[in-house]
Amino acid sequence: MRTTIRKTFSSGIAIALGLAAIGSGIGAAAQTVESGAPAAVPTAGAQGEISIPDNVTMFGKNDPNMRRATALVNGDIITGTDIDQRLALILAANEGKISPEEKDRLRLQVLRNLIDETLQIQEAKAADITIDDNEVNQTYARVAQQNFNQNIQAMDAYLARIGSSPASLKRQIRGELAWQRLLRRNVQPFINVSDEEVKEVLDRMQKEKGTEEYRIGEIYLAAAPDAKAQVFDNAKRIVEQLKGGGSFVAYARQYSQASTAAVGGDLGWIRLAQLPAELAAAAQQMQPGQLVGPIEVSGGFDILYLIDKRQVLTADPRDAILALKQISISFPPGTTEAQATKRAGEFAGAMKNANGCGAVDGIAQQLGAQVVVNDQIRARDLPGPLQDALLRMSIGETSPPFGSIAEGVRVLMLCGRDDPRTDIGPSFDQMMSSMEDDRVNKRAQMYLRDLRRDAIIEYN
Repeated sequence: MRTTIRKTFSSGIAIALGLAAIGSGIGAAAQTVESGAPAAVPTAGAQGEISIPDNVTMFGKNDPNMRRATALVNGDIITGTDIDQRLALILAANEGKISPEEKDRLRLQVLRNLIDETLQIQEAKAADITIDDNEVNQTYARVAQQNFNQNIQAMDAYLARIGSSPASLKRQIRGELAWQRLLRRNVQPFINVSDEEVKEVLDRMQKEKGTEEYRIGEIYLAAAPDAKAQVFDNAKRIVEQLKGGGSFVAYARQYSQASTAAVGGDLGWIRLAQLPAELAAAAQQMQPGQLVGPIEVSGGFDILYLIDKRQVLTADPRDAILALKQISISFPPGTTEAQATKRAGEFAGAMKNANGCGAVDGIAQQLGAQVVVNDQIRARDLPGPLQDALLRMSIGETSPPFGSIAEGVRVLMLCGRDDPRTDIGPSFDQMMSSMEDDRVNKRAQMYLRDLRRDAIIEYN
């Protein structure tokens, strides 16, 4: 279940730059500390350097977990209830499979997210940007339908049941609409991408036609030299939570310290050469849907999730639309495994000799089998083994039988296939728009960093 509706200006081409920033920024600082010299840590938007000595002595204790979950951001209050209701959405998305320790860390991250959201709303208001209640309500209704497949009343009840509220989600909607409108007014008009830059990217794509691209999700955790063991253990716990059914997108948004956190860790479509060597080696061995990590990289640890892979500007057979007939038989209670195996074999033999989709209905009737027809099945939406089998079949052929004694046995007959068109790549205008969106996104990150730097925040 998706719990956010964030629409960013990020594009797949530019998101891949996040890992490069990690290697050159955090990694460089970590190496300086290891060398024994004071580390000069550059700060966003600052002209000077922050000098950190080798031996740091802490005077006093600062434990954010001891604070009550409230904050004043330039005079606007964030209450404990605000945090609880936003946290409830994340817990629901992960079906409650979060340990108390993870929950505490999530609570702190939610507070940071709410602070950013408050700053964005305040900045939009200062620029005389207002979001009408009707617009918020319309977006809320669309989120209810698209993300939760519910009407507004059911959505309201669902949010109350999980401990959140419509007001909490509507505040998030208002903040995101206001921020995007502010960016369109104050940032987007000043972004320029030349025709030559666009042509260069398109030419490079044509030269790389047929090479493999990977769509990868990442969760990056920075680790100072003296905290590597602790961060590694944290990363292992995150991997365990993800393998237990946790949402990768939700964990990336809350924990990742890479620039891709805002888009759920999605690096977009990239080539392995764009990744650090240790990540490229791991990704090359992965299959779609596989999770690996933690992997040690410069400055910390990475967790990778392979969303998909493809060949550049090459049609993917998995995008074919299949017309299928499913023919299935069930077993009466008390059927033994030997009896089921025998009947399944007879069923498979009859289906193999069915001579096409036109004749299969009559044979199914003779066998007491049920037939279901669907002519809009996308190959990539099928389980891996079935996907591979069906893509190798000719019209009128059937898949190997599959199922169980409890659920019955079924076969799929291929009745038609519409292959995808060859991918000619983005048009000039599409690429121009994508590159402009990427630059707006980078400026937006700088804009928010400036707002954080100048904010007056009081905790109590």
